[in-house]
Amino acid sequence: MKTTTNIILIAILALWGVNTNAQNIQYLRPAGYDGLNVFETKKSNDIEFEKLSVKIGADFAIQFQSVDQSNDMDNLTVIGGNVNLPTANLNFDVQLADGVRMHLRTFLSAKHHNETWVKGGYIQMDKLDFIKKDFLKSIMDVTTLRVGVDQLNYGDAHFRRSDNAMAIYNPFVGNYLMDAYTVEPFVEITMQPKDYLIVAGISNGLLNPTVEKTITPWGADNIVGEKDLKVTFYGKLGIDREINEALRVRLTGSFISESGYNNGDHLYSGDRAGSRYYNLFNYNNSGDFTSSGDFSGRFTPGFKNNTSYQINPFIQYKGLEFFGIYETSKGNKAEGNEKGSFTQLGTELLYRFGEQGQFYVAGRYNSVKGNADYAAGGTKPSDQEINRTNIGAGWFMTKNILMKAEYVKQSYNSDATAWSPNAWTPAILSGAEMNGMVIEAIISF
Repeated sequence: MKTTTNIILIAILALWGVNTNAQNIQYLRPAGYDGLNVFETKKSNDIEFEKLSVKIGADFAIQFQSVDQSNDMDNLTVIGGNVNLPTANLNFDVQLADGVRMHLRTFLSAKHHNETWVKGGYIQMDKLDFIKKDFLKSIMDVTTLRVGVDQLNYGDAHFRRSDNAMAIYNPFVGNYLMDAYTVEPFVEITMQPKDYLIVAGISNGLLNPTVEKTITPWGADNIVGEKDLKVTFYGKLGIDREINEALRVRLTGSFISESGYNNGDHLYSGDRAGSRYYNLFNYNNSGDFTSSGDFSGRFTPGFKNNTSYQINPFIQYKGLEFFGIYETSKGNKAEGNEKGSFTQLGTELLYRFGEQGQFYVAGRYNSVKGNADYAAGGTKPSDQEINRTNIGAGWFMTKNILMKAEYVKQSYNSDATAWSPNAWTPAILSGAEMNGMVIEAIISF
């Protein structure tokens, strides 16, 4: 941790003499209030390139959590009201050339990793003038190229989620139950002719990239076979139109195909920061407990041969906003198994008010229901079901400071045996429920 921190400090000092004016960064989603409801960066640009420019930004978030929990066996550890571990990000956005920008995000502190480590980054190209002035200009006027090791542009929910401490775009504290977010090596093309959107991308499907092709089990000396590594394909089609000054309508549909059995299971488990609610569903046994992990409270189907689809409507009328999710995940964990399937529904309704729209009230309903895969000829597992409700409010004290509070309630069905395919202990989640208040303060710049 100390070595990594020193490297970051040296990098900051090395950039001290470089232009750090954020106004010189092209095609950038603004941090804070001005970045709300921005999805893919638009092709419009009024910033002239002068020289290499660097924007150094950061995100800070801290919560006060007061949540109760219970389950059918009454064996969960007792939790109360207190402050959670603060989280922090360090962000670099660098204008390398006209229409060429680099982004790099480092997690200084996260729930899952309290040491400093690089989350990921990418290069975004909106012009190819570095090849030749106005090279393929008519194509690049509507096209963006993105290459790197970072989150894939599957679905629209990742534009509104909390990315560790970068929680200022999220009107609530938590992310969605089935949190589609993965950081992988990728090449991505985005086209935005007029109000339409077309995205196509490929990835190697690896959360931790490696050139190894063979499988050696832990504690074993002998190779048991070659890894089943296959390319991940994903894409998105949509329309994003401002009908008039008061009304904006966006509708997108996304798909992703992760067909490898050794690299196709990261879509819902690629966030290494950890879930947003702390110390949930831990096992208590005479004062001792075994943690259910830093990702408790969310749901991962765990399919290795996975195909998912996500549909996202977004409607903004003056201060009123609606965002929705309809998503399916289908696949299996072993070749030859009958495939399982899970469906996620999510609806958000939010109203912004105040002289500058600095206040909001919001509600969200989120559910996941389905069944895991099973051996061919076997019995189909019982349906699993999770429901979560959030009711919240927020106040942008400035464009870069947000205070938000919410009441959250989450519940699981009471069929303990249904949860055996999940990484969590089945008995813990049988009839499990949590509810309470969470307050979060965020600074992003």
